[in-house]
Amino acid sequence: MRRLLALRAGKKLTAGHVRVAADALGVAERTVWRWLAAAERDEAAAASPGAPSRTGATFTVTPEVRGLLALWKGNVRAVHRELVLRAARESPPADAPSLTTLHRAIQRDLTPGERAGLAKGERAARKHDVFLARPRGWRNQVWETDHMRAPVLVDVDGTARRPWITWFTDCATNAITGVAVTPGDPSRESVLSALRSAVLREDPYGPFGGLPEKVRVDRGKDFLSRTVTAAFDLLDVTVEDLPAYTPHLKGTVEGLNRAVESMFLAALPGYARQPRPGKRSSRPKDEVLLGFEDFTARLLAWTLWWNTEHRPAPLQGRTPLEAWQDDPTPLRDVPVADLWTFTLEDAGTRTLTTRGVRFRKRDYVGPWMTGQAGIQVRVRFMPHHDHRIEVYHAATGRYLGPADLADRATEEQVSAVRRARAARTRRLKKDLEASQRERYAAVNQPAAPQRLGALTTAQAGAELAQATGTDLSDLALPDLIPPAAPPADWRTPPSLAARTTSDRPVPPQPEPVPDGPSGRAEDPAEDGDAS
Repeated sequence: MRRLLALRAGKKLTAGHVRVAADALGVAERTVWRWLAAAERDEAAAASPGAPSRTGATFTVTPEVRGLLALWKGNVRAVHRELVLRAARESPPADAPSLTTLHRAIQRDLTPGERAGLAKGERAARKHDVFLARPRGWRNQVWETDHMRAPVLVDVDGTARRPWITWFTDCATNAITGVAVTPGDPSRESVLSALRSAVLREDPYGPFGGLPEKVRVDRGKDFLSRTVTAAFDLLDVTVEDLPAYTPHLKGTVEGLNRAVESMFLAALPGYARQPRPGKRSSRPKDEVLLGFEDFTARLLAWTLWWNTEHRPAPLQGRTPLEAWQDDPTPLRDVPVADLWTFTLEDAGTRTLTTRGVRFRKRDYVGPWMTGQAGIQVRVRFMPHHDHRIEVYHAATGRYLGPADLADRATEEQVSAVRRARAARTRRLKKDLEASQRERYAAVNQPAAPQRLGALTTAQAGAELAQATGTDLSDLALPDLIPPAAPPADWRTPPSLAARTTSDRPVPPQPEPVPDGPSGRAEDPAEDGDAS
C-alpha cells in the first residue's frame, strides 16, 4: 500500500499497478482505490488497509435519518442531500456521510420491512412479516365474508357498471357456501341474500350450508347493520368484528378475492385491468360487454367449479366438496320459512284497513286480506325491495302472507321517470361544473394565485344584482309585518285599522263637557249668543 501511495504521490500510478495489487490481495480494483483514498486521509490506514477508520465511529441510522427517510418516501439520495445541507449549516461545519456509507448503513441497520414501510407505508411493510396459520378446524366452525367489487364492466340496463360480489366461505374446507351479486353498491340486502344462500342446503345451494358457529367481518357497515346483526343473533351465530385494515386476519376470503380475479374475471370481456395498447388505457368503443344476467350465470358456474373440481393446496389434493363430505361434524339447519323471517327487517305494527296495509305512505294489498280488515299486523320487509312486504299477525306472530304495492307503475312509466331524473342530474351537474370552473395564470416566480377572466363593472353589477337581489322592492312582503297604528286624530278606514298594530302610545283624549239642564252638552257658542 505504501508503494502505491508513493507512486500516486509521484504521479506514476497507473491502472495496471492497481490491477496487479488487487489480484495479489484478492479484492476488487475499486476496493484498492478506496483504500488509497483512506490512506491519504489517515496515515495509519496505510499500515492496515481495509481496517475500520480510526478517525471516527461507524455511521449508523439515527432517528433523524429515519425521519428523513419517511419524509422523502425512502429516497436515499434526497436524504443524503438533506444531511449534507444540515452538516454545512452547523458551526463549525460537520462531516456528512457519503452516499455509499448512507446506503450501507440503511441496508445494515434497517430490515426490509422497515425500509418498505418508510417508503410506502404499513401495507408495504406487512408484506415482509411472517404470519401464523390458523388450524383448519371443522366445517361450519368459522365462516368469513366480504364484499368484492369485480374488475369487470357489465352491461346493466344500457350502462357499463362494475358489479359487487358478496360471499361467505368456510375456513375449514375452502368452500363457497353462499354468494350474491349486486349491479350497484352493496347493502345489507346483499348480505342477507348471500346469508340465505349460504345457510340453505337445498337445491341449488347445497350441499354446503347450515348455521356456522362464528362469522368474521371487517367492520363493514353493511355487515354490522341492525338488521344483519339481529339476524345473526336470532340464528345464534357469533360475529367476530375484526379491526379495520387487517385483511390478513381473514385470509381465506381475501385469498378467494384474489383467486377469482386471476382464475376467472381476467378472461372475461370488459376486464377493467386489461393491458391496452397505446398511450391511453381506454376501453375500446366497439367492445361488447356481458349482460348482468350472463355475468351472474358465469360466476355461479365458476363457483360450482371451485367447490366441486378445484383442488386448493391446503386441502392436500381434495376438492372442497370432498373435504366437506369427509368431515363428520353435524350440521345445524334452519327451516326455510324461519330463515326468511329472521333475515327480514321489522317495521313495527300496523292496522289492516279496507285499503290494505299502509307502509311508508303507500298502500300494500294481498288476496289473503279479504275479511281481515281491522286486525293488527306486523310488517317485515327486505331492504330496498319496496315492491312487496311480508305481513304477520301482531299478537300470535303467525305468517299471514305477502302484500304487493297497490297501483304500481308500469315498467314504461318507471323507465320514463328514470330518464327524466338522469337528464335532470346531468343538467344540474353541467351547471355546477360551469359555475365552479376557475382558471389561474401560470407563474414561474413565487406569487399569489391570479384568477383569469375579466369582467367589466357593469357586468359584475348585473350579475350580483341577479344573484343577490339588490332590488329590495322585488323582495318586499307587505303582509309579513303589519304597519304601525296611525295617530288617533287620523280618520283611518276600518279595513286598514284591522291590519295595524297598536305599538304606538295612544294620545290622551279630551275630557267630555258636562251635560246642561236640557240633557245635552252645553255649547259655549250658544251661551255666548244667549248673553
